[in-house]
Amino acid sequence: MSNVIEVKVPDIGDFDSVEIIEMLVAPGDEINIEDPLITVESDKASMEIPSSAAGTVKAVKVAIGDKVAQGSVIIELEVSEIKNVAEIVAEGETKNETAQVESPQAATESVPTESISAPDAASFDGSADIQAQVVVLGSGPGGYTAAFRAADLGKQVVLIEKDDYLGGVCLNVGCIPSKALLHVAEVVNEAREFSKLGVTYQEPDIDTDKLREHKNKVVGRLTGGLKQLAKQRKVQILNGYGKFTSANTIGVEAADGTKQVVAFENCIIAAGSSVTRLPFIPWEDERVWDSTDALELKNIPKRLLVVGGGIIGLEMATVYHALGAQVTVVELGPGLIPGADRDLLKPFERTLKRRYENIFVNTKVTTLTPTDEGIVCQFEGKKAPEQDTFDNVLVAIGRSPNGKLIDAEKAGVVVNEQGFIPVDTQQRTNVDHIFAIGDVVGQPMLAHKATHEAKVAAEVIDGQQRFFDARTIPSVAYTEPEIAWCGQTEEQLKADGIEYEKGVFPWAASGRALSVGADVGMTKVLYDKATHRMLGTGILGKNAGELIAEAALAVEMGAEMEDIALTIHPHPTLSETINFATEVAEGTCTDIYLPKK
Repeated sequence: MSNVIEVKVPDIGDFDSVEIIEMLVAPGDEINIEDPLITVESDKASMEIPSSAAGTVKAVKVAIGDKVAQGSVIIELEVSEIKNVAEIVAEGETKNETAQVESPQAATESVPTESISAPDAASFDGSADIQAQVVVLGSGPGGYTAAFRAADLGKQVVLIEKDDYLGGVCLNVGCIPSKALLHVAEVVNEAREFSKLGVTYQEPDIDTDKLREHKNKVVGRLTGGLKQLAKQRKVQILNGYGKFTSANTIGVEAADGTKQVVAFENCIIAAGSSVTRLPFIPWEDERVWDSTDALELKNIPKRLLVVGGGIIGLEMATVYHALGAQVTVVELGPGLIPGADRDLLKPFERTLKRRYENIFVNTKVTTLTPTDEGIVCQFEGKKAPEQDTFDNVLVAIGRSPNGKLIDAEKAGVVVNEQGFIPVDTQQRTNVDHIFAIGDVVGQPMLAHKATHEAKVAAEVIDGQQRFFDARTIPSVAYTEPEIAWCGQTEEQLKADGIEYEKGVFPWAASGRALSVGADVGMTKVLYDKATHRMLGTGILGKNAGELIAEAALAVEMGAEMEDIALTIHPHPTLSETINFATEVAEGTCTDIYLPKK
């Protein structure tokens, strides 16, 4: 049975009234407890007023410019059952409604080895062309780190790479080139924002050839540096596609058809992942892109459709919007960037909705049809049109592990149905002398996870007692604004029934954020209610990817609330928002007013 209730302004301190400067909900919106409803402004700062209940917005009773005070009715809300925040938390009934994705904060998870029957290893009767103590299959961030660390420990190492360059996806067609372009996008966006401050620039003249040259130069410097590091360590690089032929041999076929066999004592699989390709997508049409195509800057479309509202798709959307494209994003799930807390994403999504042509969530792309006018896309979703036409379509729905592409079964190595290779905490597969790291062993598919796993594997081969036991793996979306988080999210804590203390500091109350035009931001910290140890942190705003490192260290070290609150942070900085958010959780913050609980 549903009920309609009034949601009112709570105690806002010693103010007779405050002005509404932003409306954050509309009739028909589904909202949760503590979702922000309005933004109000006092003479000190602005703050968001949260909802005290969850349900569907039936009517909005205020508007921008209205003055409200404690007790003013904000919305009428239809709820199925009336409960306050305390009752919800006490009963543990809050459920995790986000898409089911692997947690970027938890240690790597994969299917237990014992749940899958190990294949029988093949035998190899021929002679090997190369003998190696350690073979590393793949030269991405995990692969080259493993090779270099093993070499530093005195091992004779062969590094097998299918492409002519080192660095894998991250260095060549992923993290690094995208960040080079995202920096350009940031500068373009800032220049446009300066007009509000009285400094006006002309619209930029985009030379895609020079921009591509800049991106390639950044990549070239790094890949060239890797070759030099390999040479200094006497790591032998073997270019070609490597596949197992037995438990102690790998066959390598070069681009010209030349074949060699490498025999090894130990092997580290760092085979990475590939772009997930849906079968109905017309990949043969050059107007349909994957993330690698998008980084080539073939053209700047007038209208661009991005299929997939995850990190990769939104980063490319950031680039192309800054360069002049009208962007539409379509996401199958209920919100953008699955894995991050919804309260971080609410203001982020509002920002994107003001910039982009459209954002459609809970929407499916059913067909893409090439025509002379463009790519005709048909949608299934409540708020999406039946079809629309775009100049280009970027499909960025994720990546798939390459575990099934290397004939691992011939070495007796278990590979699960998805293509992941199960490993233990020492990165060891079910075959004692074969290890695996990076994307191929499980989520999250992040370079900084792979490099840590790489060192563990190399050091275990050296006989050291090393284990991958990270408490947190930070995740960052280098969008505009950035989103970063580490440790456990609030939604995870609620789902697990863990009692916690929360502190949220809005950047609208940060002098540094206001001075650099980054007031649309927030820092949220989560602490264990009993021990006061930091459980997780989420940051939305400029340079969030840099700021999250302090929180990651705090989670890793088991830092307590008082450790952060009593650490003197420089002022005015964005970094002090972690300190302020902690003071909010502690109840000692003086930079914003804390309504009495």
